[in-house]
Amino acid sequence: MKQFTSRRDFLKTASAASLALAAGGWPGKSEAAEFVLKYANNLALTHPMNVRAAEMAKAIAEQSKGRVEIQIYPNNQLGGDTDMLAQVRSGAIDMFTLSSLTLGTLVPVAQISGMGFAFKDYDTVWAALDGDLGAHMRQEVQAKSTLFAFEKIWDNGYRQITNSARPVSSPDDLKGMKLRVPPSPLWTSMFKALGVSPTSINFAEVYSALQTGIVQGQENPLAIIYTGKLYEVQKYCSMTNHMWDGFWMLGNKKSFERLPKDLQEVIRVNVNAAGVRQREDVRKLNASLAGELKAKGIQLNDADHEAFHARLRQVRFYDEWHKKFGDQAWAILEKYSGKLS
Repeated sequence: MKQFTSRRDFLKTASAASLALAAGGWPGKSEAAEFVLKYANNLALTHPMNVRAAEMAKAIAEQSKGRVEIQIYPNNQLGGDTDMLAQVRSGAIDMFTLSSLTLGTLVPVAQISGMGFAFKDYDTVWAALDGDLGAHMRQEVQAKSTLFAFEKIWDNGYRQITNSARPVSSPDDLKGMKLRVPPSPLWTSMFKALGVSPTSINFAEVYSALQTGIVQGQENPLAIIYTGKLYEVQKYCSMTNHMWDGFWMLGNKKSFERLPKDLQEVIRVNVNAAGVRQREDVRKLNASLAGELKAKGIQLNDADHEAFHARLRQVRFYDEWHKKFGDQAWAILEKYSGKLS
């Protein structure tokens, strides 16, 4: 599989993926496919998730000798996150990538990987998510829903705050700000603790909510801010790194179990491999986009990360969520994060 060595290299491939998917999916539909699986997500065609998903679908078609076709529906084509989550639970969608925090509306402990300021760097993130924390989360998804999660979580990145009012350097700069957050109890709780007035809005509606002033700001990794063109409706971007976020590739249990074991393995291997490659794409893209956003008119500033962490400790945010998640899950988290409260 292609490894991207520069942002230009990545965007060139992303552009080709966009054209192919817009024309009816990549790879093209196979009339002979024995099994057709619908895969949906909420991100733009040019995001690394869809670039790697297109490669994944092509590899699965080839390695299954045309028996399996993955149809990709990007950019909220099948609805917002909550709609698509309901569809994958019922089997109307076979596969779906969803933020672990939004998945927490169904399986509460799935939110734990998004705990504020828990992971200092990517080495810590992948040690946790490819290790005991990820295994615990997947076990809970399997036990408490009609879904399962593939072994390798895909990257979304460290999240930053954009808004149209002022730069955000400390928690005091957030006081009273109307900020869009995804539908997630942990997200809402954390931003309330930081003095924000949070509003849960599905990503499909974020651009218009910012454009019309329903909310003043939002928070996302730079790759989503850029590919979603949020720079068109925001003025400031503050590098808060307030949480790391990832996407579980979810599958409907019954849908997957109807496949022969050999085809299940072909899908599993290629989904996980695509996820690992996408991680590096997102890391590189997020690292390179500060200059691109400045060129689009966004004013960037660094935030005082320790001031935010201290505020969350002060208001006992971590103690509250320790109680909600329970001692077992919290101990696994702090195995990687160190003591949070």
